[in-house]
Amino acid sequence: MSSHDDGRAVVFVGAYTGFGPNRRGKAEGIDIFRLDRASGALTHVATTPGVENPSYLTVDPTCRFLYAVNGSPSIDGHPGGAVSAFAIEQRTGRLEFLNRQMTTGQGPCHLTIDHAGRFVLATSYHTGNVVVFPVRPDGSLAEASDLVQHHGSSVHPDRQDRPHPHSVNLDHAERFALVCDLGLDRVFVYRFDHERGKLIPNDPPWVAIEPGAGPRHLAFHPNGRHVFVINEIGSSLSSFRYDPDRGVLSPLETVPTIPADFVGTAFTPDIQVGPAASRPPVVGTNFAADVHVAPSGRFVYGSNRGHDSIVTYAFDDVTERLTCIGYEPSGGHVPRNFAIDPTGTLLLAANQGSDSIVSFRVDPSSGRLVPTGHVAATPTPTCVRIVDMRSDGFTLAT
Repeated sequence: MSSHDDGRAVVFVGAYTGFGPNRRGKAEGIDIFRLDRASGALTHVATTPGVENPSYLTVDPTCRFLYAVNGSPSIDGHPGGAVSAFAIEQRTGRLEFLNRQMTTGQGPCHLTIDHAGRFVLATSYHTGNVVVFPVRPDGSLAEASDLVQHHGSSVHPDRQDRPHPHSVNLDHAERFALVCDLGLDRVFVYRFDHERGKLIPNDPPWVAIEPGAGPRHLAFHPNGRHVFVINEIGSSLSSFRYDPDRGVLSPLETVPTIPADFVGTAFTPDIQVGPAASRPPVVGTNFAADVHVAPSGRFVYGSNRGHDSIVTYAFDDVTERLTCIGYEPSGGHVPRNFAIDPTGTLLLAANQGSDSIVSFRVDPSSGRLVPTGHVAATPTPTCVRIVDMRSDGFTLAT
């Protein structure tokens, strides 16, 4: 029997909190919802309070533990943010705090965990580094086993005066870790040493993105041979052919995430945390945020903050071309993050600016999104994670 057959799932929601340095935050911590796959409705179950700026979340492969960045310039009286570990109560999905480790870097914004559940990797946006934490048998985090510092700048005077690694992802075989650096217009590739928890620069060590594009997040195609990078500043989506044996990215094309005639109103991205808080705000009309590939591999989705939409592209893995299907309003403002249900039938969009999560039905033939009519209220959501429920516990929705 499929783990999806009961139609139930738990959704963990990361957010900016009402305490700490991010003045936009309203949340108390990590919200937990029950998802009804049949209707797309979300029902609030609980809130884990007191978690400072848990702006991005990941769940281990056994679904026993959850990890959250604490996206702050300092925590516990020490400079730099942190990563917090939680145990997941298997009957209810409630979270029990285990421990946290300092990232050394300010403003950690993204993290991932390997398939064996042995290492958590995280990026620190403001300080420009990537850190690796070993995971203890009880799910808590040990002190960092490695820290890699990026150096340099790119062409945008406000957004790219220094490194800003925004995400880290392991490839399917977990031989390589790919890091999108918004500040350097590069996607770095590291060989991942599973024995020591070390990141080793690949050869070549990075691939360049168009100057000023600002690569933010990436997603692998299910075939493991294609990668899609969403560029925040340039509001664009770049596709690559990927060699899983050598860890090499070969550029294919770059397409826009917004219509050519979009003008929009002024919108300020989240640069208020950390050293950038002292600078004048950067104002633009749209900033692309998140990217995911449908489980079928036929469609690629990206979120737009400003245009407030989810763009859909069809992808042909034979011709390696992207074709725009259309733009669906996100049902709110500032869709920072979204998640696709592993059945490929639902998409949940976290609208940070309107304190809501909106659910959409995904048309499996066309890839188009249709609102289910269900909207869940939750303060300043920045990340959604879907985990399947079973009678004997959970299974990870990837």
